[in-house]
Amino acid sequence: MKKHYFLAFDLGASSGRAMLGALHRETLELTEVHRFQNQMLQLHGHFYWNIFSLFDELKTGLSKCVRELGIQPESIGIDTWGVDYALITREGNLAGLPYAYRDPRTNSAMENFFKRLSKKETYLLSGIQFMQFNTLFQLFSSVAENHSYLKIARSVLFTPDTLNYLFTGIRKNEYTIASTSQLLKPGQPAWELRLFKAAGIPVELMEEVVLPGTVLGPITPEVCRETGSDRIPCIAVASHDTASAIASVPAEGENWAYISSGTWSLMGVESPVPLVSEQTLEMNFTNEGGVDDTTRFLKNIMGMWLIQECKKRWDQEETLSWNEIVEMSRSAKPFAFLIDPDDDAFLNPPDMPEAIVAFCRRTGQEAPATKAEIARCIYDSLALKYKYTLEQIETVLGRRIEKIHVIGGGANNRFLCQLTADATGLLVAAGPTEATAIGNILMQARALGYVESLKEMRHIVARSSEVLQFLPSRLLNWDEAYRRFKTVVKS
Repeated sequence: MKKHYFLAFDLGASSGRAMLGALHRETLELTEVHRFQNQMLQLHGHFYWNIFSLFDELKTGLSKCVRELGIQPESIGIDTWGVDYALITREGNLAGLPYAYRDPRTNSAMENFFKRLSKKETYLLSGIQFMQFNTLFQLFSSVAENHSYLKIARSVLFTPDTLNYLFTGIRKNEYTIASTSQLLKPGQPAWELRLFKAAGIPVELMEEVVLPGTVLGPITPEVCRETGSDRIPCIAVASHDTASAIASVPAEGENWAYISSGTWSLMGVESPVPLVSEQTLEMNFTNEGGVDDTTRFLKNIMGMWLIQECKKRWDQEETLSWNEIVEMSRSAKPFAFLIDPDDDAFLNPPDMPEAIVAFCRRTGQEAPATKAEIARCIYDSLALKYKYTLEQIETVLGRRIEKIHVIGGGANNRFLCQLTADATGLLVAAGPTEATAIGNILMQARALGYVESLKEMRHIVARSSEVLQFLPSRLLNWDEAYRRFKTVVKS
């Protein structure tokens, strides 16, 4: 049986990479072809994504695969973070650089929108967690500010849709990425017109919603000339990176939860139906589209962004490796300082360590004075937030979760994985770390007929990936720490 090759482009808010997958006899081999940095551009007080630079990096990845490795992939697929979008003009051009979701223009957008449609109605119509940067509120801000580029726009394409368009010239909105927008009906690939009307957004700006696994079409001749590639198809995979990651969780049965751990920690369960109620509104959970008519019922938690931003600040004084940060956090006193990772103060502060110090003071705690204390504060608080979120999930489901799967880059952080097991009292299975790229690749394989089902995809992942297990221990007083943590969250 020959090997089948697929090229996945996996873009995060801080970096991107091209990963080559070789599928052979129900096993998958991964090769990193190209890695590059991604960061927001700050221009005249606003934050943007350099979409043209990202497109160039993806073409470089394809070129390296073909010309340096000598491998022609059978297809490509692209996944990215959620909510952000580009505007395309009638002539097919991009109407400027896309805004980045951490841009401050949406700081008051939710409150202003709720004057038109209540918070409760908005949630029941969409089932999406309220975050100020959801696409609904980004577009509403542009309407409210009478932005001129909306007047020349013909299409709204989410970030992976935009890159698919640059590769193929085809405009579609893929379902899983569109579901992050707060503009779809819960669990349906259909736009909710009442939300568009309330926001003043023309629904005609949106394209047809296609399901993950849709073959969009071949890459353009000019991309072929530039990269040396054949006219291979571009597949609309599960284009939201979390959707691709969840599709590769090597899980069996039903009583498991996941934490897709990266810049954000996405913690939740896979549900056959959306879970939308006044209870889930109060808890601020989201219902995003998954593969095969599943719903990703989850909570967005600030995640490794906290430590990433601290490292960026600390590196201005001395360069610290991730292992060094973990080891120094081990040496610090546990639970000495606690934060709510999802406090608005941590969304995009100019100085993350100082924001953490300020939060501790604001909540009546002493302030962490060393890098080790700040790092330990972050790791302890994330583990406790996972416990807090787990209890909410179990309340909604009416049953206990038995196991947590940690996937993504955060699965490499054994210290945080152990803290998560200790805090929740559950077995934590960590891996694969390349979950998003794997899910992307296997959706391509499925679209081309080499894999038949989501169950078979997960079987391949289980056969191909190393998964580490962390058993809970009770060496520390987690009950007292959790009591204090809940007080901090409420404050």
